[in-house]
Amino acid sequence: MKRIKLDEHDPAETSGVDKSEAAAANAAIQKRIGELQELLYAEHTQRVLIILQGMDTSGKDGTVRHVMNDCSLQGVRVVSFKKPTEEELEHDYLWRVHKHVPGNGEIAIFNRSHYEDVLVVRVHGDHGEKYWKKRFRQINDFEQMLAENGTTILKFFLHISPEEQRERLESRIADPTKRWKFQHGDIEERKLWKDYIRAYEEAMTETSTEYASWTIVPANRKWFRNYIVGKTVVDTLENLGMQYPEPDLSAERVE
Repeated sequence: MKRIKLDEHDPAETSGVDKSEAAAANAAIQKRIGELQELLYAEHTQRVLIILQGMDTSGKDGTVRHVMNDCSLQGVRVVSFKKPTEEELEHDYLWRVHKHVPGNGEIAIFNRSHYEDVLVVRVHGDHGEKYWKKRFRQINDFEQMLAENGTTILKFFLHISPEEQRERLESRIADPTKRWKFQHGDIEERKLWKDYIRAYEEAMTETSTEYASWTIVPANRKWFRNYIVGKTVVDTLENLGMQYPEPDLSAERVE
């Protein structure tokens, strides 16, 4: 198993794609995702789970808003996992996640996910290595069970630099329409950047499997982030081999 090292991935990478070229591509990608999502819903036999993780300000909300722009709300559900409630803490950490996985014909998007329990909890906790190894195994077992029962899993890490995060935090403070997003805790969490990077590297290394691999998305450029995520979603949906179900045409005519 090759260890993932985020310093080997440039968060400002654009792979030679021009911004204007990406804008046209992104519009086509949005339209195609909308068409494929409708087909997924109509066929109603397969499920897709999209997991978005990343440091604060990496663009999880923006990715959902832009990439899924042409989708019907009837077949797409977004779930944001925040600090566990008292009821959730009374159960195992996967309990609150399992009830939100997609049903037949549905795309579920996790804005943060069960990975918070091997990231935030790890950075702020004091458990030993054996504890996290156990959780990695449990997460792999959980995702394998979903995959074996018809769920296609896409996991994206939105990779930004600390410099880009600083600019985005400053922008939130300066813009009255975005200021509500800013929390003083964001500054304290930023001080733990290196700890989070180490936690992400190990989590992705241990949980990137053949049935649920991680895609590291360069996310300093929002347009390129949207392009990579959108293209990956389109390619995945295209490869599901979906077909519209045959209608019941037993009636000779419509009265």
